[in-house]
Amino acid sequence: MGRRPCCEKTGLKKGPWSAEEDRILISHIRLHGHPNWRALPQLAGLLRCGKSCRLRWINYLRPDIKRGNFTPQEEETIINLHQSLGNSD
Repeated sequence: MGRRPCCEKTGLKKGPWSAEEDRILISHIRLHGHPNWRALPQLAGLLRCGKSCRLRWINYLRPDIKRGNFTPQEEETIINLHQSLGNSD
């Protein structure tokens, strides 16, 4: 006995996300939130599994993700912490 699969695999799209799929996912989450990742793809009209939608949102589409280079203050913090803690072995 094992865990149930996250979704029915037949008919689902795999591979890179299109800009249109990103737009659909973003607008659905803005309107309805994301209380149930398993049901979200069907409700939003996406041919993806809920896990794929969740990972796309968390890793790429969330508005609070910081992109770009570290600020000088962040770099200084990293250097100071590395000097005091060293490398993890």
